[in-house]
Amino acid sequence: MRYAIVIEKAGTNFSAYVPDLPGCIATGGTLAETEQGIREAIGLHLDGLREDGVPIPVPSSRVEYIEVAA
Repeated sequence: MRYAIVIEKAGTNFSAYVPDLPGCIATGGTLAETEQGIREAIGLHLDGLREDGVPIPVPSSRVEYIEVAA
């Protein structure tokens, strides 16, 4: 499966979350650390859902960029 993630600058570090997996978050000091952290967080999150017998959400979020005049 392929989930959309959002990475935001958060002061001196970065934070990431998955819109289709509420509560699935990660932080890191660099973009690479944050990407690796959210990848691991998704895996743990899905494992927890399976253990609890909860259906795995189908990825449905879509990411697009919109250009606007500055």
